[in-house]
Amino acid sequence: MNFTRWSARLPGTQRRAAARSDRGSVPAARGESGSQPDPATDPETGESAPEDPCPPALEDLSLREIVRQLPALVALLYGPDHRIAYVNDAYTTAFGPRAPGAPAATELPELEELGLLPLMDQVLRSGTPRTVKSRRTPKGGSYTITCTPLDTPDGGGVLVFAADVTDHADAAERLRAAERRQRETAVTLQRSLLPQELEQPDDLRLAATYQPGGKDAAVGGDWYDVITLGAGRTALVIGDVMGRGVRAAAVMGQLRTAVRAYARLDLPPHEVLQLLDGLAAEIDASQIATCVYAVHDPNEGRLVYASAGHLPILVRHEDGTVTRAEDHTGPPLGTGGWMHTSGTIALPPGSTAVLYTDGLVERRREDIDEGVSALERALSGATGTPQVVCDRLMRALGITTDHDDDVAVLVVQHPSRKGHDAELFHNAALELLGGVEAAPRARAFATGVLSSWRFPVELRDLGVLAASELVANSLQHGTPPMRLRLRRTDRRLIIEVTDGDDHLPRRRRADPADEAGRGISIVATIASSWGSRRTPGGGKAVWCEFALPDS
Repeated sequence: MNFTRWSARLPGTQRRAAARSDRGSVPAARGESGSQPDPATDPETGESAPEDPCPPALEDLSLREIVRQLPALVALLYGPDHRIAYVNDAYTTAFGPRAPGAPAATELPELEELGLLPLMDQVLRSGTPRTVKSRRTPKGGSYTITCTPLDTPDGGGVLVFAADVTDHADAAERLRAAERRQRETAVTLQRSLLPQELEQPDDLRLAATYQPGGKDAAVGGDWYDVITLGAGRTALVIGDVMGRGVRAAAVMGQLRTAVRAYARLDLPPHEVLQLLDGLAAEIDASQIATCVYAVHDPNEGRLVYASAGHLPILVRHEDGTVTRAEDHTGPPLGTGGWMHTSGTIALPPGSTAVLYTDGLVERRREDIDEGVSALERALSGATGTPQVVCDRLMRALGITTDHDDDVAVLVVQHPSRKGHDAELFHNAALELLGGVEAAPRARAFATGVLSSWRFPVELRDLGVLAASELVANSLQHGTPPMRLRLRRTDRRLIIEVTDGDDHLPRRRRADPADEAGRGISIVATIASSWGSRRTPGGGKAVWCEFALPDS
């Protein structure tokens, strides 16, 4: 301890050297009169000035008196069993009087409560000072304590110097509590904005997981979603807002809501991202986001997707090989000025697709491509249900509750159906050729197919009526090529008609005298749902669905 530094702060003390310098050791230059004023005389009044008492020197001060007045707690212990040599007034005030000569283990229980006895043993053996910070006593006080070795004639000792930091510790705890509350708020908001239950399409099996970062990591804006589009098609979404805390979670919620609204327009993936890009810039220009939007059509056996700066989709095929979707990746949402494009990746029966955020594969001091490659290796050996695959990937990539970033994973399986399960899924299609005579052929085709699928008579008749109306609408307003497609799943019957004209039909109210204009209204009335969309090659598709009765 630097007693010279401490003594200068005690009241009524100054160094003698400073006092001597005031008197001056070098004679002053002589003035014109050749005389100097009497140092004991006031130069203004000429009266004798009172003499200042000479401040005491450091060597004149008692070390015990200096230590006694220190605001910090001081205890001097000696010997291998740390017997008490001295405690100062601050120590006595904090813990009560202590009897000199008693061992610390029995007379100083507070040292044991603070965990200092083993530390003092180490200091005594090693001769190296040790410091511990913010140790809290059972009574609520916090101390930062330094144990310094001392040489004594009877085998050495330890000087314990404890500074009371209770106010600082309490302030730090209040700050940590506020941070915990903010984190809990962000996590609650984040989880409430994610789907509480995933939609389960007829043709796909899905599972997803979201894990916030560890307690020292701020909550991010990772999200995922599954949106049924009708006609058996499904939109898959995953994204990541590049920010932290409640603000990132709020932006994520707005983007997720916007994606669901844009998905109802049944636009191609790149057009959805184009709309989302402009909205992201309006929400908060300082926060950008990455996103993948993909659409699965069971009739095509593939994913049509567009990516805004997001990591590639991975697809594991039935033989264990893994394909990475690398094309058609644009800049993140919110940057503007970019025309997104759509790409495709095969998703045949028996395959599994994985969509994920960077928290799954990104590590410090490691290239992110190495993380994606590690995920590919883990996916190649991951089998089982989507939830099992999801859990295995999280374990394989070392994701724990202490992970330093948010993680969102969406696993999509296109199951390979056999036996009785395969009998519940059928497809049938008819090319509509020959003009007006195509209508009776379409009705006959629909009647034969629905009868072979053993539907109840009422459902069969409704299906034939819907197919007839959709075909008639296409013959009147559409252009070749035209096709009628029937599809059944384990839960619904889907009827779809495509043609080469890209003008989408709309439902309207027909006047009593109108001879046309009721087809779409009839379909909307008898079907569970209906809709239309533009097809990628030009043209449109108009569809309707009927829910199957429980078997």
